[in-house]
Amino acid sequence: MSAELKAPRGTHDVLPDDAARRDAVEEAARRILGAAGYRRIETPAFEATELFARGVGASTDIVQKEMYTFEDGSGRSLTLRPEGTAPVCRAYVEHGMQKLPQPVKLWYLSSFFRYERAQAGRQRQFWQVGTEAIGSADPALDAESIVLLAELLDALGVRELRLRLSSLGTLETRAAYRQELQAYLHAHADRLSDEVRGRIETNPLRAFDADHPGTREAMAGAPLLLDRLTGEDAEHFAAVRALLDGAGLVYEVDATLVRGLDYYMRTVFEFTSDALGAQSGVGGGGRYDGLVEQLGGPATPGVGWAAGIERMLLAADAHAVAAPIVDLFVAYAREQDRAAGFQIAHEARRAGLGAQLELAGRSLKGQLKQADRIGARFVAILGEEGATVKDMESGEQHVVELGGVVHQVLRARRLS
Repeated sequence: MSAELKAPRGTHDVLPDDAARRDAVEEAARRILGAAGYRRIETPAFEATELFARGVGASTDIVQKEMYTFEDGSGRSLTLRPEGTAPVCRAYVEHGMQKLPQPVKLWYLSSFFRYERAQAGRQRQFWQVGTEAIGSADPALDAESIVLLAELLDALGVRELRLRLSSLGTLETRAAYRQELQAYLHAHADRLSDEVRGRIETNPLRAFDADHPGTREAMAGAPLLLDRLTGEDAEHFAAVRALLDGAGLVYEVDATLVRGLDYYMRTVFEFTSDALGAQSGVGGGGRYDGLVEQLGGPATPGVGWAAGIERMLLAADAHAVAAPIVDLFVAYAREQDRAAGFQIAHEARRAGLGAQLELAGRSLKGQLKQADRIGARFVAILGEEGATVKDMESGEQHVVELGGVVHQVLRARRLS
């Protein structure tokens, strides 16, 4: 195949076996999140570019380097969504969800787009499952969010998990701390990487994420935001920790934990998996009490998280995916029986059976091999005298009229 006909770099096809594993993620999310009162929401694949510039933060890597932005036919600037929180908050404001009983609990499973270096489990088009709980500042909502992500990861068999937890305080606390950190970074600028030096004015907290040896040495002595929390911030964080302790969830407090999005405040958290190596992040999130207001809505607290589908599946135990159940395979040796076979398969599906029909022109012997290959429980072989319905487990056979095939299979299933 010529290079131009292959999937673009940083994207990948989801083949049937992969799709089945993703279906398991979706089913687990629906079950776990639905039980906690979260309802599904889906936002458009592209939004007004201003939404992310205002909501995510103009100084973030996402806005500065990673967004896929284009003009439509009317000259409007649109962006393929790089993350899910800002679009959900936009929908909350646009559709007047503040009038509903609060908090409004939502979850999504969607594709997102970022221009970044493609690698295992981190593609330019990727999928995330996430939650947003908007309308309550209760620390129990922070704890609930964290516990729900932990339950989802556990249900999927994600290995070697660690939970890191911290607090960024309020926006006012962080603004004062930001000045203190900037002064520290300027004083140690000669030991910092060029990238970190270039971010001192725009995004100094990201210095804690740096891999550069000199930067890491310098940051070992940097002031920590966790030590600057106000009384209310500290009480909120202590309440979250107490609830997690009560739930038996193991975590480590990491004062250097920062998130790559500007809207976070107070509680932040991240789950990592040592099974993934250096790029260990699986999912995380935090509280974003000022975001809805930034987007034109009323002052509204919120908390949420997102977890990468590809990352979770890479870190999960590999389980065999169950093949679709085939209750009935309809086989025939004569071309004139094709129409009757088609009708029987259609009738079987309407009766709730998994049914397949010979569609590849195989011989009768080949058809029986195919029925065995796909694990069909019953095979109906059409012929001059009606149909022979064979139980592939017991070997029992019954000759019935064509119109009685589905009834015979249903009856045999009830008796087995």
